[in-house]
Amino acid sequence: MLLAIDSGNTNVVFGVFDGDDFLKAFRCANDPKRTADEYIVWLKELMALNDLDLDAISGCIIGSVVPETAFNLISLCRRYFPGEPLVIGDPGVKLGNEALIERPEQVGADRLINAFEANRTYGGPLIVIDFGTATTFDVVDDAGNYCGGAIAPGINLSLEALYMASAKLPLVEIAAPPSYIGKETRTAMQSGIFWGYVCMIEGMVARLQSEFGAPMKVIATGGLSELFAEKTDVIEETDRSLTLRGLAEIYKRNAKV
Repeated sequence: MLLAIDSGNTNVVFGVFDGDDFLKAFRCANDPKRTADEYIVWLKELMALNDLDLDAISGCIIGSVVPETAFNLISLCRRYFPGEPLVIGDPGVKLGNEALIERPEQVGADRLINAFEANRTYGGPLIVIDFGTATTFDVVDDAGNYCGGAIAPGINLSLEALYMASAKLPLVEIAAPPSYIGKETRTAMQSGIFWGYVCMIEGMVARLQSEFGAPMKVIATGGLSELFAEKTDVIEETDRSLTLRGLAEIYKRNAKV
């Protein structure tokens, strides 16, 4: 079995694969101070609760956008699992696509993985919207190459900033209110946050497609992808396991080398 680790700015997600079969994902807050020993205790307990055998893990792959966390995740894999983990970004790890931008070294591992897997699964050209700490729009050509995109504050980050900077505004849940015109503070905030975000998504997609100059599929991933996909027609597919599946496929291709 394979352990695929996606380390984002907010959470670390551990995906367990048996061959091509995606079995389970486990998620924890990304804390750079969490040690390899703490990870293994947590992971062992969760795998046992789900009738998965930790000792059956035979390989690991890591994609991380947080260098401080990557060190402890690599230590976890080296200490408790056989073989050397593959790490996205290491010179010997081939992704099968390129970053066609001015500074390729600046692209987050997750964006390259998403570009690769979205093209493999759905075919390009396409736009991948990832609802994470930031909301990212990734433009992918028909060969699966990452062509650039846009980065916006994530909706949770925007909501928290509004709450922290305002004396009288409450912290509200992310939800679509029944009308665009809020009749009290809570629904007015929900309208501005939710429907304002929908307008941003639709506007960005239209502008990216226009600049790219060709029809493009739109795939969404990340925690809030399904919530927004229900309220806009521009998102054609939601795929919560996109990054983990991409990691698993990259591991499989590199293991053959």
